Amino acid sequence: MTETAFEIFLMAPPGLEPVLRDEAAQAGFADPQLVPGGVTIRGGWPEVWRANLVLRGAGRVSVTFASFRAMHLAQLDKRARKLDWAAVLRPDVPVKVETTCRKSKIYHAGAATQRIEGALTAAGIPLAADAPITLRARIEDDLATFSVDTSGEPLHKRGHKVAVGKAPMRETLAALFLRACGFDGTEPVLDPMCGSGTFVIEAAEIAAGLHPGRTRGFAFESLASFDAAAWERMRAAPTGPRSTGLRFHGSDRDQGAVQNAAANAARAGVAEACQFTRAAISDLERPEGPAGLVIVNPPYGARIGDRKLLFGLYGALGQVLMQRFGGWRVGLVTSDGGLAKATGLPWLPPGPPVPHGGLKITLWQTAPLPHGGGGKS
Repeated sequence: MTETAFEIFLMAPPGLEPVLRDEAAQAGFADPQLVPGGVTIRGGWPEVWRANLVLRGAGRVSVTFASFRAMHLAQLDKRARKLDWAAVLRPDVPVKVETTCRKSKIYHAGAATQRIEGALTAAGIPLAADAPITLRARIEDDLATFSVDTSGEPLHKRGHKVAVGKAPMRETLAALFLRACGFDGTEPVLDPMCGSGTFVIEAAEIAAGLHPGRTRGFAFESLASFDAAAWERMRAAPTGPRSTGLRFHGSDRDQGAVQNAAANAARAGVAEACQFTRAAISDLERPEGPAGLVIVNPPYGARIGDRKLLFGLYGALGQVLMQRFGGWRVGLVTSDGGLAKATGLPWLPPGPPVPHGGLKITLWQTAPLPHGGGGKS
């Protein structure tokens, strides 16, 4: 069967596009290219399904399926009516249209949306404000480009993390930070401020070879191109979690967080590989077995007055890691470089700032820590 090749856009947090490109390349997607806010690949519908199923770092997957020049609204209307909408959209599934205009003679997004909606209605495609399918029209430099969101709910919603605490990290962002730290599933991971367990569970799933989208639904299942039998074969291809013998550790001083994390790991099917305990930073112990990665997303103190209280916490964390975790690497995510430096850890040059919850956060990393302790606090 000849497959139409589309441009497929994989959304990434600004600053982490190269990490997602590396993941896409490793997953076998051909020629991933960096673009602002993500990565583009080319492929047919099976590649679209596979990207949603297997990529841990992508926030959404969208497909560009048509484009044409439009200098004015009448031209947009006429050319939109000539598109083969039925090749992508179904007459029994409502669609909502989102339009943006930039540097174009057509500058009124609302008027453009009306013309596109008219073309859809003429083609027998229903419209609804709460539709399960989102059609995005982008008119830039007088070029109208049409894409469809194939993910539906954002891909960080794996369907396993029901219980969350304050300021949870998205699974997609955690996966990209793990990859940026060089984690490939072959070493233990420890998070001493684990919250709802995102880093630990992501690491355990990677080690087990579990696809992030294995249990959730996607918008592409409601598109005209969807082949349910082919999708089931693709989704059923893995034979379940592989056993690695590795353990993934999370601790938190909040017992509720520990319980939530354990429940989330159970829902994800990785409870046997994860161990969550209630512990303060001062009680942190090096696990038995090989060295691995400590990765932590401590409080940032973004609210006025909190920052001063955190210097002691960061300093204690750095001292414990230097004294007890020789041979382990450290990854620390924070919005405050001063707090990162307060750990006294031997940081490598920090990563790029990444938008997160209204802040810009940065990943700080070390090489394997020296053995023997004695680090400054």
